[in-house]
Amino acid sequence: MGDGTHRLLSYGGEQIRVELRPRARPGTTLRIKVHPDLTVQAVIPDGTSDADLEKALHQKTRWIWQKLRDFRAVQEHATPRAYVSGESHFYLGRRYLLKVHHQPDASETIRMLRGQLEVSVQERQALRIQKLLELWYFTRAQDVFRTRLNTLLPSALWVTIPPALKLQVMQTQWGNCSPGGTITLNPHLVKAPRDCVDYVILHELCHLKEHNHGPAFWSLLDRVMPDWGRHKARLDGMAEMILQK
Repeated sequence: MGDGTHRLLSYGGEQIRVELRPRARPGTTLRIKVHPDLTVQAVIPDGTSDADLEKALHQKTRWIWQKLRDFRAVQEHATPRAYVSGESHFYLGRRYLLKVHHQPDASETIRMLRGQLEVSVQERQALRIQKLLELWYFTRAQDVFRTRLNTLLPSALWVTIPPALKLQVMQTQWGNCSPGGTITLNPHLVKAPRDCVDYVILHELCHLKEHNHGPAFWSLLDRVMPDWGRHKARLDGMAEMILQK
């Protein structure tokens, strides 16, 4: 069931909507993605027959249902942030307790100290604290990502010119690589462990040589990070928690 933009699958007594994303780029492989926001997408290369698409969806239906179930289980334990003292926030995989100081006459600052993120604000408003934290994370992410990229570049022997790096908040991606060679990373990634950050950067560096997720891409990633699967699984498991607002 469905139309040209989506398909409906049935499993476990529920209907699952799969968004269809046609791709014209040469070498694109048919793949199915389940995102933490519970959207399901099928990336479909040009020339894929309806029969091949239906076969792939049928083979993956149980896997899709399980991934959705796992993400929902995490969401049940995630409550919206109130940005008050005592909340947990993450930085490079470590949990920090938020400590809010109301200081009307002092400058607004954030600092890490003894397992706490201490925020000084002139007005105790949740939205103001949230925006301060977002700016702090963004600034930290710029420094961390640039440092890690420079550290990892020597292992990416196929890269002759260091790629441009930019940051952009994305709902369903940790990173991407443009056809022109710009690597874009999600600033929320700085909340994940350093090995997970390295995995995403190396993943995108591999795309500078292999633009799709074909066998050559995975072989290249295996070479530069043999244990990438462990870091990807850890990042997937933390996704809902560190993207939580």
